Formats: sequence, C-alpha cells, structure tokens
Amino acid sequence: MNRSCTREELEELFIYIKDEAHANTLNHLLSNYSATANTAPDIDYENIYSQLIPPRSRIITFRRLAAAALIFLLAGSAFWYLGHSGKQTPVASNTEALTPANPINPGSNKATLTLADGTVVPLDSAGSQTIHQGNQSIKQQNGQLLYTAEANGSTIHYNKLSTPRGGQFQIVLPDGTKVWLNSATTLRYPTAFTGTNRIVELEGQGYFEVAPDATHPFLVKVPSTHRDSMEVQVLGTGFDVMAYADEATVNTTLISGSVRVKGGNTLQTLQPGQQAVMDNDNHAITVRPADIKKVTAWKNGVFVFNNTALPAILREVARWYDVDIVYNASPSTELYGGGISRNLQLSSVLRLLEASGYNHLKLEGRKVIVLP
Repeated sequence: MNRSCTREELEELFIYIKDEAHANTLNHLLSNYSATANTAPDIDYENIYSQLIPPRSRIITFRRLAAAALIFLLAGSAFWYLGHSGKQTPVASNTEALTPANPINPGSNKATLTLADGTVVPLDSAGSQTIHQGNQSIKQQNGQLLYTAEANGSTIHYNKLSTPRGGQFQIVLPDGTKVWLNSATTLRYPTAFTGTNRIVELEGQGYFEVAPDATHPFLVKVPSTHRDSMEVQVLGTGFDVMAYADEATVNTTLISGSVRVKGGNTLQTLQPGQQAVMDNDNHAITVRPADIKKVTAWKNGVFVFNNTALPAILREVARWYDVDIVYNASPSTELYGGGISRNLQLSSVLRLLEASGYNHLKLEGRKVIVLP
C-alpha cells in the first residue's frame, strides 16, 4: 500500500500463497487488508498495482487480487495473478451453478497405444506392463512408454500413441527422444528409425527433447488436415509444437537448439525463444518472440495466460477437462493474464475465471455454458 513492493517481491508473495501452511496467516492479512481498503477509499489501488505490472499486462486491482488470491488459497492450489485488462466492473457470483453434485476432476496420465496390427492397448499412470510387438518389447511404467532399439533386420512397424481429452502421456522413442503429449493429441512414429531422417507425425500438442544425431535430422510433420502441412526439422533440441484442428494457427516454439520450420514454400530458421506461427487460412509463417512459460506451462501442470482471450482459455479448459463449451452469450473482449493449476477441479477453475471477468460460466453435466 505504500508502493514499495517490487515485481520480484510480488512474485515472492505468490510463491508464499502456494504453501497451504500459510493459510491462517494469509487469511488474517487479507482480512486486515480488506478492512483497511474499505475505510480508506482515497487510496488509488489501480495506480499502486500499475507500479508492479507494466500497463499492457495490467490485469486486476489490488482489491480483486486479494479476493482472487483468497479464493485460490482456499482451493489449495498455486496462484500467480488472474484477471483482465480494461475497466473494472462487478461480477455477480454464480457459486451454486459452479458447484455440481458430481465434480469434474482434472485430466490425468492416460492414453491408448495402437499397434501396427490394429491392437489397441489402454495406458494409464498406474499401469506397469511389457507389450510385445515382433522382436521388440515396449515397457509402460510411471505414466511413460519406453521403446528400446530394435535388432538389425527387424521389421519396422508404425505405432500411434493417442491421448484423449482429459489425458496426457510421455513416450521415449527408439532413438532416445523424449516426447510429452498434451490432451487430445496423436503421435505416429516408427518402431525404429532407418534411413536419412527420423520422421514422426503429430496432431495436437507435444513437447520434444530430441536425442542429438547430426547425421539423422529429426522431422516433425503436421498432417495436411491443417490445409497446408508444417514440417519442423531438428538436429538436437527442445521445442513445442501445437497443431490442434480447432486452433487458427500451427505454432512451433523453440526452447533450445535450432530448428527449421517449413510451410508450403516458406522456410524459417528459429533461434531459442522464438515461435513460428503458420496461419491455417493463408499458410503464411510469421516468426515472433515466444512466451516460453505460457507455451510450456501445460507440461509443468499449469495454465498460463498472457493477454489471452476467454475463448482461447476455454479451448484449453475443454481439452483438459473433457467438456464442451456452449456460448449462450458472446464472450467479453477482456484479456486475461495469470496462472491456474491444472490440478484443480473444473468448478474451481471456472469460479476463478468468472470472478475475474464479465461472463458467467455455468456448469451443466459436461458442458460449460457461457452466459452474460
């Protein structure tokens, strides 16, 4: 309140909020803060908050920050900051509508493995098994699928690993490349890499840590269902590819190393911290600075938003919680910023979004209904 807090100290506060052991202390501080705020209307909270967050990313006033922090603390989850840019208006509560009798839990480690002969093997985080395919053994353990290199002369098969909505999974390919698959994602790959290139196909979103092999480039192909395929060529690096059919663009984000992205007749080379964005309508590729924390947040168990519109947020929510979004009203145009744990029940996520925006969010069965 005396404007002495730095951004670093604000981040420290949010780390403090994560620890449930501090619940009583924080509740006491927030109560005192609320009482002070109510008796000191001459304090310009918006101006104070602007000292901490750059104007373009300004999200919520201190009053709403405190309220949202308290809600999130009581939900027992990590909280950074959440809200919207633009003029503040009251948001009516919809607690009853967001507290269903049968709560919807967050996604978990689950997938299906489709072998070359069409056999479908269900996978989950608790399962531990060895799957035999020809002369190759595939191990499932701790939410991960592990391939070992096939013996020379073995028949090469093509497998598919698919995560449903509400699922995620990890795989170690025969060359040692590690891949994390987000919800509603399919990865098609050979059981052994032969020839000049190591080629896989991805629909959905995956994070890759490619095993270095300068003589055999690693290629990720996005199928032509996106009107014009994108191809990512790698020598050894960490990167994320997002290629969902319901998104307007296909995005490749480079974390480390170097990749070349090809779309149509366009070829772009990325440097770490850059993102290649291919528009699905005109197939043009644009290179821009990447928000690495936001792009990789799903892999770390968090939703992160940075000037993100509500429909984009709800698409992520729909994939992770396996729900459908129904618009009975146009979504408001405010942009959200902040972070929410992906371990919360859906009702808690919706309550936070509603508390920081202009739309009501009603949960009916497995439908999230957007209302005025």
